[in-house]
Order: sequence, then C-alpha cells, then structure tokens
Amino acid sequence: MDTETDLDFDKMGGMIPAVVQNALDGTVLMVGFMNTEAFTRTLRQGYVTFFSRTRNQLWTKGESSGNRLRVVSAHTDCDRDTLLVKVQVEGAGVVCHRGTRSCFSESLALGAANEAVTSQEVQ
Repeated sequence: MDTETDLDFDKMGGMIPAVVQNALDGTVLMVGFMNTEAFTRTLRQGYVTFFSRTRNQLWTKGESSGNRLRVVSAHTDCDRDTLLVKVQVEGAGVVCHRGTRSCFSESLALGAANEAVTSQEVQ
C-alpha cells in the first residue's frame, strides 16, 4: 500500500474497516474504521489511528491509556476495501475499553447453527 488512493474508501461512505491483529500471536484485538486522514496518520506516525463515527473525529488508540498499537505491517483484502493491521501492543496490553486484552472476549450462543456444524462433524 503506497497511498490511500490504493484503497477503496468509497464503498462505505469514505470509511474502511480496519481489523487489528496482534502480530505476535495472531489474536484479533479490535475493529475500527479509518477514513483517508486516519489511514495517512497511521502510516505517517506508525500507530493505529481511527475515525470515531460517534465523536466524528480522529483518535489514536491508546492516546489517553498508554496502550498504544504500534503498526508492524498492514495488508488489504482482495477488494481493497478492508485493512488488516498487525500490531505490537504497547503499555499494559489492554486493548478494549472494558479492560480486556481483546474486544472480542464475549462468546455468543450459536444455537441451531452450532448444532448443524456439530452434527456434520460427527458424521
């Protein structure tokens, strides 16, 4: 990725989702959204910056907590409308505002879908 023009920001109204993954162990840490300015700042500063859709402003992850996300590498999907950002977590290692290592810490009951997968695996 050389510039923001390599990415398709138009599909989602000027935003692209950015999946953040721990470069050391592959854990998915969080998902945020970037506009071109957030993407450019991320590349320039080397720390993940998102665009907050609720506050309508840029924010660099960890700017107040110290749990910053240093960019190790960035990859785009085949449609060039989503980013995978591999990071090194700085600070205490807490990424989620709820105090957990990952924002993906809550399991969902899958019900019928889970039963269908389980029954297929048994056969």
